Amino acid sequence: MHRSLNLAALAIALSLALAAPVAFAAEPQAAPAATETSLTTPGGRATFLLPAGWTSRVQGNAVLIMPPEADGSRSAIVDVAATDVDAAVAEAWQVLGLSPKFLLATDAAPRDGWDQRRFYDYDIPANAKRVINASAFRKGKAWTVVVADVGQATAEKRASQYGKIAQRFQPAGYTRETFAGRTAHKLDAARLKTITDFVEAMRKQYDVPGVAIGIVEDGKVVMSRGFGVRELGKPAPVDGDTRFMIASNTKALTTLMLAKLVDAGKLDWNARAEDVYPAFKLGDAATTDKVRIHHLICACTGLPRQDMEWLFEGEKQTPESVMTTLGTMQPTSGFGELFQYSNPMAAAAGYIGGQVAYPGSELGAGYDKAMQALVFDPLGMHHTTFDYAKAQTGDFARPHGYDIDHKVQVMDMGLNDTIIASRPAGAAWSTVNDLLKYVQMEIDRGVLPDGKRYIGEAALLQRREPQIALGVDRDYAMALMVDKSDGVTVVDHGGDMGGFHSNMMWWPAQKVGAVILTNADEGVYLRGPFKRRLMELMFDGEAQAQATADANAKANREGFDAFRKLLQIPGDAAALAGLAPRYHNDALGDIVVSRQGGKARIDVGAFSSEIVTQPQPDGSLAFVTIDPVAAGFMLIRADKDGKRALVVRDGQHEYVFDEVK
Repeated sequence: MHRSLNLAALAIALSLALAAPVAFAAEPQAAPAATETSLTTPGGRATFLLPAGWTSRVQGNAVLIMPPEADGSRSAIVDVAATDVDAAVAEAWQVLGLSPKFLLATDAAPRDGWDQRRFYDYDIPANAKRVINASAFRKGKAWTVVVADVGQATAEKRASQYGKIAQRFQPAGYTRETFAGRTAHKLDAARLKTITDFVEAMRKQYDVPGVAIGIVEDGKVVMSRGFGVRELGKPAPVDGDTRFMIASNTKALTTLMLAKLVDAGKLDWNARAEDVYPAFKLGDAATTDKVRIHHLICACTGLPRQDMEWLFEGEKQTPESVMTTLGTMQPTSGFGELFQYSNPMAAAAGYIGGQVAYPGSELGAGYDKAMQALVFDPLGMHHTTFDYAKAQTGDFARPHGYDIDHKVQVMDMGLNDTIIASRPAGAAWSTVNDLLKYVQMEIDRGVLPDGKRYIGEAALLQRREPQIALGVDRDYAMALMVDKSDGVTVVDHGGDMGGFHSNMMWWPAQKVGAVILTNADEGVYLRGPFKRRLMELMFDGEAQAQATADANAKANREGFDAFRKLLQIPGDAAALAGLAPRYHNDALGDIVVSRQGGKARIDVGAFSSEIVTQPQPDGSLAFVTIDPVAAGFMLIRADKDGKRALVVRDGQHEYVFDEVK
């Protein structure tokens, strides 16, 4: 999970290069596309992909595209006549009949054939439950603008399809760069120095206290080193043996454990989950009956992110209660229809695997023992652990995040500790040197450095078989992302917890792999440029990594400053005084409000934070957490008929906290 102050209203918009509206009158539309279709804008300037099941309609110089949901979501892609970018965006909004309240415009690096790209964000009421943004693209002197208004639930559910649209949104006639057929350069001393210089420059640029990276090539470790410090204000340096939380990279290690069981004939990827573990439940009986073992870690069942139960109640949860809570969750799209990422499902996969390996054991103990015996010990990953007390001794990194004044601070571990009960999904601590051993085994298709076979090739590689599309030539497999969009195959996965962001990746054909671990929230922005810079050096790729890093750093700072201006600091005294001392929600537990020195704090058990106020454009009021450990959580005041209440939302769920008297 990643929370930072520029996340609140901005992150959804910034994370969707195209999104798509507020209720509109029904309009006649063409039949939904039977298959994925390539379309050209009316002015002939740009091409893009329309996903299957979506509809499109030409309206003058614009093409409107609509997902299947009946919530008024639509985007307009407009070839505008204006040469000034702001005028071009204003003209495009007329197509949707909207004039949202401007918040921020930031420039991204040129890419995909565009000479200039600018992204617009707006101050949208939280209660609107909409993602509204604009994107302007220039080729030569002409602008093509995308204006979008989408229901938040649709934006989250169809994020992979919006990503696919963005991935192939390009000037008409543009030929994409491809590395297909190119022979990769060896990562010699000069290229490795380029990488180290680039990473260190990014670390400073993004205020990340510590970074560790490692690279293997042709069966050898060619780089393992650290940059910066483990903890701000202390001199201990990061190195290849520094432990970081690796968050969702844990999932790939969990599926490796499952693959070992498959290889031993103890488990079948296609077995029904409830047959293997009779207590397994997902939603209703009909849904439960559909779930096979591979569905638990394919992100393809349509079960959406539903992390609030974990984030608010994690300190009270056990592996058993995590499994019980999963039984209350229901998919929002069909099996195999859309990519939707689920941490509770991945947790269930690990715990069920632990029961296969050690029948009758306590869920957490069985999983821990299986991971140690089947993964960590045979791979020599001696510094990798789920023991948080052990992990945070000796050579380990502390998490960091920005405070409200944009200064990096050491972050409390309270929120990160909540993942322990769901640990197969993201609780492991590891090091660059340990993860390189795992990556090398993947490159060598199950063979260890001493030549002994660790796992059968078939069971190992089944984990890389595509399960659901992430984009064009990008698929999610079994907790692994397989990307062929650049003409070569790279397998990777990332990990995100508070103050810890990481990635591991490998190019199987080139026998190259890499790991990057960071100890600050801004570290999330180092991963993409690091991966791209490696590819540029291997395949003589177009120089994009540096420009991307520079543009993103500038945009992040501008986004932070814009969001901060929306906040009332200190918070509105009357509004804070009007909060009830305690609120309760059956699913998420209690919110306790305390006040001291004119400030207010909330405590949910897993974490606590000072809160300030954020007036909304519709006259409503939000309370926003600002401590680095949980910055950006928004609670909406929902008092009604003299009863005090707060609302917390994620993309597809809403939780009402009522006053406890």
